[in-house]
Amino acid sequence: MAGDGHAVLPPAVKALAEADFSAVAGSFTQAGFTVAQPADGILTLRRPGELRPAVLVSVGVHGDETGPIELTAYLLDALAREPQALAVDLMVCVGNIGAIRAGKRFIDADLNRMFRVERGSLAGTAEAARADEMIAATVAFFAHAGPQRWHLDLHTAIRPSVYPTFAIVPDLIEAGAKRELVSWLGEADIGAIIMNPESVGTYSYYSAEHHGAAGTTVELGRIGTLGQNDLSQFDAASRALDRLLRGGPAPASPELPHVYKVARNIIKLSDAFTMAFGKDTQNFTALKRGDEIARDGDTVYTVQHDEELVVFPNPDVRVGLRAGLMITRAE
Repeated sequence: MAGDGHAVLPPAVKALAEADFSAVAGSFTQAGFTVAQPADGILTLRRPGELRPAVLVSVGVHGDETGPIELTAYLLDALAREPQALAVDLMVCVGNIGAIRAGKRFIDADLNRMFRVERGSLAGTAEAARADEMIAATVAFFAHAGPQRWHLDLHTAIRPSVYPTFAIVPDLIEAGAKRELVSWLGEADIGAIIMNPESVGTYSYYSAEHHGAAGTTVELGRIGTLGQNDLSQFDAASRALDRLLRGGPAPASPELPHVYKVARNIIKLSDAFTMAFGKDTQNFTALKRGDEIARDGDTVYTVQHDEELVVFPNPDVRVGLRAGLMITRAE
Protein backbone atom coordinates (compact mmCIF):
# COMPACT_ATOMS: atom_id res chain seq x y z
CA MET A 1 0.00 0.00 0.00
CA ALA A 2 2.98 2.22 0.03
CA GLY A 3 3.40 4.80 -2.69
CA ASP A 4 1.62 7.72 -4.29
CA GLY A 5 -1.31 5.58 -5.45
CA HIS A 6 -2.49 5.20 -1.85
CA ALA A 7 -4.49 8.44 -1.84
CA VAL A 8 -6.47 7.67 -4.99
CA LEU A 9 -7.87 4.34 -3.87
CA PRO A 10 -11.67 4.17 -3.90
CA PRO A 11 -12.94 4.87 -0.36
CA ALA A 12 -14.33 1.36 0.20
CA VAL A 13 -11.07 -0.28 -0.89
CA LYS A 14 -8.94 2.12 1.12
CA ALA A 15 -11.03 1.47 4.23
CA LEU A 16 -10.84 -2.32 4.03
CA ALA A 17 -7.11 -2.32 3.19
CA GLU A 18 -6.53 -0.13 6.26
CA ALA A 19 -8.76 -2.41 8.39
CA ASP A 20 -11.19 0.47 8.94
CA PHE A 21 -14.70 -0.91 9.37
CA SER A 22 -16.22 2.24 10.92
CA ALA A 23 -18.63 3.10 8.08
CA VAL A 24 -19.75 -0.49 7.53
CA ALA A 25 -20.12 -1.16 11.25
CA GLY A 26 -22.23 1.95 11.71
CA SER A 27 -24.61 0.98 8.92
CA PHE A 28 -25.20 -2.53 10.24
CA THR A 29 -25.52 -1.32 13.84
CA GLN A 30 -28.27 1.09 12.80
CA ALA A 31 -30.00 -1.77 11.01
CA GLY A 32 -30.20 -3.80 14.22
CA PHE A 33 -27.33 -6.21 13.73
CA THR A 34 -25.03 -7.25 16.55
CA VAL A 35 -21.72 -5.81 15.39
CA ALA A 36 -18.32 -6.56 16.90
CA GLN A 37 -14.69 -5.91 16.07
CA PRO A 38 -12.85 -8.48 18.22
CA ALA A 39 -9.44 -7.48 16.86
CA ASP A 40 -7.90 -5.05 14.41
CA GLY A 41 -9.08 -5.91 10.90
CA ILE A 42 -11.86 -8.30 12.00
CA LEU A 43 -15.58 -7.55 11.81
CA THR A 44 -18.51 -9.78 12.77
CA LEU A 45 -22.14 -9.14 11.85
CA ARG A 46 -24.97 -11.17 13.40
CA ARG A 47 -28.74 -11.09 13.48
CA PRO A 48 -29.74 -11.51 17.16
CA GLY A 49 -32.17 -14.34 17.82
CA GLU A 50 -31.75 -15.98 14.40
CA LEU A 51 -29.83 -19.11 13.45
CA ARG A 52 -28.38 -18.30 10.05
CA PRO A 53 -25.56 -19.73 7.97
CA ALA A 54 -22.19 -18.52 9.28
CA VAL A 55 -19.78 -17.31 6.60
CA LEU A 56 -16.17 -16.29 7.25
CA VAL A 57 -14.48 -14.42 4.42
CA SER A 58 -10.75 -13.78 4.84
CA VAL A 59 -8.52 -11.69 2.57
CA GLY A 60 -4.98 -10.38 2.76
CA VAL A 61 -3.55 -13.39 4.58
CA HIS A 62 -0.67 -12.67 2.22
CA GLY A 63 -0.19 -8.92 2.17
CA ASP A 64 0.65 -8.63 -1.52
CA GLU A 65 -2.45 -10.51 -2.71
CA THR A 66 -4.67 -7.47 -3.05
CA GLY A 67 -7.34 -8.45 -5.59
CA PRO A 68 -9.59 -10.19 -3.02
CA ILE A 69 -9.38 -7.08 -0.82
CA GLU A 70 -10.88 -5.04 -3.65
CA LEU A 71 -13.50 -7.68 -4.47
CA THR A 72 -14.63 -7.94 -0.84
CA ALA A 73 -14.52 -4.19 -0.26
CA TYR A 74 -17.02 -3.55 -3.05
CA LEU A 75 -19.37 -6.35 -1.93
CA LEU A 76 -19.26 -5.19 1.70
CA ASP A 77 -19.82 -1.59 0.70
CA ALA A 78 -22.87 -2.56 -1.36
CA LEU A 79 -24.30 -4.62 1.51
CA ALA A 80 -23.73 -1.76 3.94
CA ARG A 81 -26.01 0.37 1.75
CA GLU A 82 -28.81 -2.20 2.13
CA PRO A 83 -27.89 -4.14 5.30
CA GLN A 84 -31.17 -6.06 5.44
CA ALA A 85 -30.01 -7.93 2.33
CA LEU A 86 -27.32 -9.76 4.34
CA ALA A 87 -28.78 -13.23 4.85
CA VAL A 88 -25.92 -14.82 6.83
CA ASP A 89 -23.90 -14.19 9.93
CA LEU A 90 -20.68 -12.77 8.52
CA MET A 91 -17.11 -12.47 9.70
CA VAL A 92 -14.71 -10.49 7.52
CA CYS A 93 -11.03 -10.90 8.38
CA VAL A 94 -8.25 -8.78 6.87
CA GLY A 95 -5.32 -11.07 7.59
CA ASN A 96 -1.80 -9.67 7.55
CA ILE A 97 -2.52 -5.98 8.09
CA GLY A 98 1.11 -5.05 8.66
CA ALA A 99 2.19 -6.69 5.41
CA ILE A 100 -0.66 -5.04 3.46
CA ARG A 101 0.44 -1.64 4.76
CA ALA A 102 4.04 -2.42 3.81
CA GLY A 103 3.09 -3.79 0.39
CA LYS A 104 4.82 -7.08 1.25
CA ARG A 105 3.82 -10.73 1.36
CA PHE A 106 4.62 -10.99 5.07
CA ILE A 107 6.58 -9.24 7.83
CA ASP A 108 8.53 -12.09 9.46
CA ALA A 109 7.08 -15.34 8.07
CA ASP A 110 4.16 -16.76 6.08
CA LEU A 111 0.95 -16.17 8.07
CA ASN A 112 -0.75 -19.04 6.25
CA ARG A 113 1.53 -21.56 7.96
CA MET A 114 0.77 -20.35 11.52
CA PHE A 115 -2.55 -22.06 12.18
CA ARG A 116 -1.02 -24.99 14.02
CA VAL A 117 0.04 -25.81 17.56
CA GLU A 118 3.73 -26.34 16.81
CA ARG A 119 5.38 -23.24 15.35
CA GLY A 120 8.97 -23.96 16.34
CA SER A 121 11.34 -21.08 15.64
CA LEU A 122 8.44 -19.03 14.21
CA ALA A 123 6.64 -18.77 17.54
CA GLY A 124 7.91 -15.25 18.20
CA THR A 125 7.08 -13.78 14.80
CA ALA A 126 4.59 -10.99 14.09
CA GLU A 127 2.55 -13.48 12.07
CA ALA A 128 2.30 -15.93 14.98
CA ALA A 129 0.81 -13.18 17.14
CA ARG A 130 -1.61 -12.20 14.37
CA ALA A 131 -2.67 -15.83 13.88
CA ASP A 132 -3.50 -16.03 17.59
CA GLU A 133 -5.80 -13.00 17.22
CA MET A 134 -7.46 -14.52 14.17
CA ILE A 135 -7.88 -17.90 15.89
CA ALA A 136 -9.52 -16.30 18.94
CA ALA A 137 -11.96 -14.37 16.76
CA THR A 138 -12.73 -17.49 14.69
CA VAL A 139 -13.42 -19.53 17.84
CA ALA A 140 -15.84 -16.85 19.05
CA PHE A 141 -17.55 -16.54 15.67
CA PHE A 142 -18.26 -20.25 15.23
CA ALA A 143 -18.95 -20.96 18.93
CA HIS A 144 -22.70 -20.40 18.61
CA ALA A 145 -23.10 -20.95 14.87
CA GLY A 146 -25.50 -23.47 13.40
CA PRO A 147 -24.53 -26.39 11.18
CA GLN A 148 -24.05 -24.31 7.99
CA ARG A 149 -20.51 -22.98 8.27
CA TRP A 150 -18.32 -21.62 5.49
CA HIS A 151 -14.80 -20.24 5.35
CA LEU A 152 -13.68 -18.76 2.05
CA ASP A 153 -10.03 -17.71 2.29
CA LEU A 154 -9.44 -15.66 -0.85
CA HIS A 155 -5.99 -15.44 -2.44
CA THR A 156 -4.30 -14.70 -5.76
CA ALA A 157 -1.41 -16.68 -7.22
CA ILE A 158 2.14 -15.41 -7.63
CA ARG A 159 2.90 -17.46 -10.75
CA PRO A 160 1.01 -18.39 -13.92
CA SER A 161 -1.17 -21.47 -13.78
CA VAL A 162 -2.61 -23.98 -16.23
CA TYR A 163 -5.83 -23.29 -14.31
CA PRO A 164 -6.04 -19.52 -13.70
CA THR A 165 -8.36 -20.20 -10.76
CA PHE A 166 -8.20 -23.15 -8.39
CA ALA A 167 -8.90 -24.08 -4.78
CA ILE A 168 -7.54 -26.28 -2.01
CA VAL A 169 -10.29 -28.19 -0.17
CA PRO A 170 -9.67 -30.18 3.05
CA ASP A 171 -10.67 -33.83 2.66
CA LEU A 172 -12.13 -33.95 6.17
CA ILE A 173 -15.11 -31.68 5.40
CA GLU A 174 -18.44 -33.48 5.93
CA ALA A 175 -19.71 -34.97 2.66
CA GLY A 176 -22.86 -32.86 2.27
CA ALA A 177 -21.09 -29.62 3.09
CA LYS A 178 -18.27 -30.60 0.73
CA ARG A 179 -20.73 -31.07 -2.14
CA GLU A 180 -22.21 -27.63 -1.50
CA LEU A 181 -18.74 -26.09 -1.37
CA VAL A 182 -17.61 -27.75 -4.60
CA SER A 183 -20.81 -26.59 -6.29
CA TRP A 184 -20.17 -23.03 -5.07
CA LEU A 185 -16.61 -23.22 -6.41
CA GLY A 186 -18.02 -24.25 -9.76
CA GLU A 187 -20.41 -21.31 -9.63
CA ALA A 188 -17.41 -19.07 -8.93
CA ASP A 189 -15.75 -20.40 -12.11
CA ILE A 190 -12.95 -22.17 -10.24
CA GLY A 191 -11.19 -24.43 -12.75
CA ALA A 192 -9.73 -27.07 -10.44
CA ILE A 193 -9.78 -28.20 -6.85
CA ILE A 194 -7.14 -30.09 -4.92
CA MET A 195 -8.45 -32.36 -2.17
CA ASN A 196 -6.01 -32.01 0.70
CA PRO A 197 -5.65 -34.82 3.28
CA GLU A 198 -3.52 -32.99 5.85
CA SER A 199 -2.88 -29.55 7.24
CA VAL A 200 0.22 -27.49 6.57
CA GLY A 201 -1.00 -24.80 8.96
CA THR A 202 -3.37 -22.89 6.67
CA TYR A 203 -6.25 -20.78 7.94
CA SER A 204 -8.96 -22.55 5.95
CA TYR A 205 -7.81 -26.03 7.02
CA TYR A 206 -7.84 -24.85 10.63
CA SER A 207 -11.49 -23.73 10.31
CA ALA A 208 -12.47 -27.02 8.69
CA GLU A 209 -10.65 -29.17 11.24
CA HIS A 210 -11.55 -27.34 14.43
CA HIS A 211 -14.88 -25.68 13.65
CA GLY A 212 -16.58 -27.95 11.13
CA ALA A 213 -16.55 -25.27 8.45
CA ALA A 214 -16.60 -25.92 4.72
CA GLY A 215 -13.27 -24.17 4.41
CA THR A 216 -11.22 -23.61 1.28
CA THR A 217 -8.23 -21.63 0.09
CA VAL A 218 -9.27 -20.09 -3.22
CA GLU A 219 -6.73 -18.82 -5.75
CA LEU A 220 -8.72 -16.32 -7.81
CA GLY A 221 -6.20 -15.30 -10.46
CA ARG A 222 -2.96 -13.38 -10.70
CA ILE A 223 -1.43 -11.15 -8.08
CA GLY A 224 -1.69 -7.38 -8.62
CA THR A 225 -1.19 -3.95 -7.08
CA LEU A 226 -3.90 -2.58 -4.79
CA GLY A 227 -6.19 -0.31 -6.76
CA GLN A 228 -4.81 -1.55 -10.08
CA ASN A 229 -6.12 -5.13 -10.18
CA ASP A 230 -7.99 -6.38 -13.23
CA LEU A 231 -11.27 -6.93 -11.44
CA SER A 232 -12.81 -8.64 -14.49
CA GLN A 233 -10.88 -11.80 -13.56
CA PHE A 234 -12.93 -11.91 -10.33
CA ASP A 235 -16.38 -11.39 -11.87
CA ALA A 236 -17.68 -14.94 -11.41
CA ALA A 237 -16.28 -15.24 -7.87
CA SER A 238 -17.74 -11.85 -6.95
CA ARG A 239 -21.20 -12.83 -8.19
CA ALA A 240 -21.05 -16.20 -6.41
CA LEU A 241 -19.96 -14.64 -3.12
CA ASP A 242 -22.59 -11.92 -3.36
CA ARG A 243 -25.26 -14.56 -4.01
CA LEU A 244 -24.10 -16.58 -0.99
CA LEU A 245 -24.10 -13.57 1.34
CA ARG A 246 -27.56 -12.47 0.17
CA GLY A 247 -29.03 -15.96 0.43
CA GLY A 248 -30.04 -16.20 -3.22
CA PRO A 249 -30.81 -19.54 -4.86
CA ALA A 250 -27.82 -21.49 -6.06
CA PRO A 251 -27.62 -22.23 -9.78
CA ALA A 252 -29.06 -25.62 -10.67
CA SER A 253 -26.01 -27.22 -12.27
CA PRO A 254 -22.80 -25.20 -12.39
CA GLU A 255 -19.86 -26.65 -14.28
CA LEU A 256 -17.85 -28.40 -11.61
CA PRO A 257 -14.08 -27.98 -11.25
CA HIS A 258 -11.61 -30.68 -12.24
CA VAL A 259 -10.64 -32.63 -9.12
CA TYR A 260 -7.11 -33.54 -8.05
CA LYS A 261 -5.72 -35.17 -4.94
CA VAL A 262 -2.46 -34.65 -3.10
CA ALA A 263 0.25 -37.18 -3.86
CA ARG A 264 2.62 -35.63 -1.31
CA ASN A 265 4.10 -32.47 0.07
CA ILE A 266 7.72 -31.70 -0.84
CA ILE A 267 9.25 -30.49 2.40
CA LYS A 268 12.44 -28.44 2.48
CA LEU A 269 14.69 -30.30 4.92
CA SER A 270 17.81 -28.14 4.73
CA ASP A 271 19.40 -25.13 3.03
CA ALA A 272 20.87 -27.55 0.48
CA PHE A 273 17.39 -27.92 -1.07
CA THR A 274 17.15 -27.30 -4.83
CA MET A 275 14.31 -27.89 -7.28
CA ALA A 276 14.80 -29.41 -10.72
CA PHE A 277 12.84 -26.53 -12.28
CA GLY A 278 12.50 -22.81 -11.64
CA LYS A 279 10.17 -21.34 -9.05
CA ASP A 280 8.47 -19.51 -11.93
CA THR A 281 7.20 -22.89 -13.19
CA GLN A 282 3.45 -22.78 -13.86
CA ASN A 283 1.12 -24.31 -11.31
CA PHE A 284 -0.25 -27.65 -12.59
CA THR A 285 2.81 -28.32 -14.75
CA ALA A 286 2.81 -32.07 -15.52
CA LEU A 287 5.80 -34.34 -14.80
CA LYS A 288 6.24 -38.00 -15.75
CA ARG A 289 7.18 -41.03 -13.66
CA GLY A 290 10.86 -40.93 -12.69
CA ASP A 291 11.30 -37.19 -13.36
CA GLU A 292 13.34 -35.45 -10.70
CA ILE A 293 11.43 -32.93 -8.57
CA ALA A 294 14.03 -31.77 -6.08
CA ARG A 295 17.21 -32.63 -4.19
CA ASP A 296 17.95 -32.02 -0.55
CA GLY A 297 21.38 -33.33 0.40
CA ASP A 298 21.19 -37.10 -0.05
CA THR A 299 17.41 -37.00 -0.50
CA VAL A 300 16.15 -37.01 -4.09
CA TYR A 301 12.45 -36.47 -4.77
CA THR A 302 11.17 -38.09 -7.97
CA VAL A 303 7.73 -38.57 -9.54
CA GLN A 304 6.18 -41.82 -8.30
CA HIS A 305 3.04 -41.97 -10.45
CA ASP A 306 2.64 -42.09 -14.24
CA GLU A 307 1.90 -38.37 -14.05
CA GLU A 308 2.10 -35.85 -11.24
CA LEU A 309 1.49 -32.11 -11.42
CA VAL A 310 3.39 -29.55 -9.38
CA VAL A 311 1.67 -26.71 -7.53
CA PHE A 312 3.23 -23.89 -5.46
CA PRO A 313 6.88 -24.66 -6.30
CA ASN A 314 9.00 -22.42 -4.08
CA PRO A 315 12.52 -23.45 -3.03
CA ASP A 316 12.92 -20.22 -1.03
CA VAL A 317 10.60 -21.21 1.84
CA ARG A 318 12.05 -21.70 5.32
CA VAL A 319 13.49 -25.08 6.27
CA GLY A 320 10.72 -27.36 7.51
CA LEU A 321 8.01 -25.84 5.31
CA ARG A 322 6.42 -27.09 2.10
CA ALA A 323 8.41 -26.19 -1.02
CA GLY A 324 5.97 -27.74 -3.45
CA LEU A 325 2.80 -29.79 -3.69
CA MET A 326 2.60 -32.83 -5.98
CA ILE A 327 -0.88 -33.85 -7.11
CA THR A 328 -2.58 -36.46 -9.29
CA ARG A 329 -5.95 -36.44 -11.04
CA ALA A 330 -8.65 -37.99 -8.85
CA GLU A 331 -10.07 -41.30 -10.10
